[in-house]
Amino acid sequence: MAEKLDLSQFEKKMIIRPMEKKDIEHIIRMQAICFPGMEPWKVEHLESHLSVFPEGQFVAELEGKVIGSCSSLIINFDEYDDRHTWDDVTDNGYITNHNPEGYNLYGIEVMVHPDYRRMKVGHRLYEARKELARTLNLKSIIIGGRIPNYFKYAEEMSPREYVDAVSRHKIYDPVLSFQLLNGFTLMRINPNYLPDDKRSQNYATLMEWNNVDYRPQSKRHFKTSYPVRICVVQYMMRKIHSFEEFANQVEYFTDVASDAKSDFVVFPEIFTTQLMSFLNIKSPSLAVRRLSDFTEQYIELFTDLAVRYNVNIIGGSHFVKEEDDEIYNIAYLFRRDGTIEKQYKIHITPNERKWWGISAGDTVKVFDTDCGKIAIQICYDIEFPELARIATDKGANIIFTPFCTEDRQGYLRVRYCAQARAVENQIYTVISGTVGNLPQTENMDIQYAQSAIFAPSDFEFARDGIVGETNPNIEMVMIGDVDLEILRRQRQSGTVRQLKDRRHDVYKVEYLKG
Repeated sequence: MAEKLDLSQFEKKMIIRPMEKKDIEHIIRMQAICFPGMEPWKVEHLESHLSVFPEGQFVAELEGKVIGSCSSLIINFDEYDDRHTWDDVTDNGYITNHNPEGYNLYGIEVMVHPDYRRMKVGHRLYEARKELARTLNLKSIIIGGRIPNYFKYAEEMSPREYVDAVSRHKIYDPVLSFQLLNGFTLMRINPNYLPDDKRSQNYATLMEWNNVDYRPQSKRHFKTSYPVRICVVQYMMRKIHSFEEFANQVEYFTDVASDAKSDFVVFPEIFTTQLMSFLNIKSPSLAVRRLSDFTEQYIELFTDLAVRYNVNIIGGSHFVKEEDDEIYNIAYLFRRDGTIEKQYKIHITPNERKWWGISAGDTVKVFDTDCGKIAIQICYDIEFPELARIATDKGANIIFTPFCTEDRQGYLRVRYCAQARAVENQIYTVISGTVGNLPQTENMDIQYAQSAIFAPSDFEFARDGIVGETNPNIEMVMIGDVDLEILRRQRQSGTVRQLKDRRHDVYKVEYLKG
């Protein structure tokens, strides 16, 4: 009997999979081969794609080798000029203009290694894009397609005549013919689309594939506003005699925020040090470790309040002893659905190190909420612009900054930096501080604050870029509305567009924990 044939030795496995960081160098080398004479991706371009919209980036792999790739982002196409360029629609290749709430998937590149053409690699990549559009319920896929054979006919034909001849199969164009076969229809021809695409004479065909499975949804209608109401608590530090007293004060402010139908209520940094006023421990470092014993009660209290009063709570911050026996300054997000997140303070002040021995965190987090993505940057952290830029690039629209400062100079550092971050990143920033005094508590004896909500500085936002602010140094709340739809529109078409106009070719902020 003949030995059974092992078919596996003949198999060649081609897969379409999500792009990974390990693929970047392969893609850059392949691009130089696929598009000679055109400037290839830089590493930071593809890293940005994976950071901003990883679902939209694919590679084709054959027996472990990357042989093709495609990149895309989501936009609202109606927001772009009819004669937009590739740089316009990709934010110069970094896709930081990606809009998760958009209607259209925009394809910015497809390439297949020349040694593997005529194996339907491109078709497979296009099908992956179509499936993504169906999964995300997008109206269409739009591409700005090259016409790389046009240079051969440029002296005898206009771009329109050339495209018409290709459409009627009189001329073959490797890109346009392929796109037509894949169900794309011509919208228009854009001049000056890719300045270094000499073979296409800088022209591109704007093509569209319509998703027949698209289901209009009310949340996807054009929004005139997306209001978020924030209640900022300026908290008075005064002597108390029990955790219950602290809990009563916190519940009072949560009730006020809930009555005003706030989406968020924000408490200050380390306001739980008020509990030290009844601990009677003179050594600051010992008092901090004793304070951390209240962590479970603190978390249970705020979780209960968030659910019961139906408001997302930024629970100020609290000193927490973790398993490594180190003390961290941690801000918690208590969502109104009962879930909890935390952000470690990354930059520790000399004062915190000297008196309390606080250890530093090392991760910039952005949290999903029912009011969009937010970040928390505790006091000193807002004074480091890199952190706010990283959070913004991760999608944050609001940065909450609980703070605790003992004098006006320290307060103004927090305030001025929070206002600067709002302008630089076209986001809203919120600062919430402690006032009053704890005379018998070492290193927490005096406080200075004027809490506020800040906006970018442009016509559609509040005058002076201040949504609202408290009076200095008295206990009170301030309630203000911010509009995320105005924020989104201003990022696209404001008087200035700090996010879109960044010079990625000159500088970059690199997040090593990403």
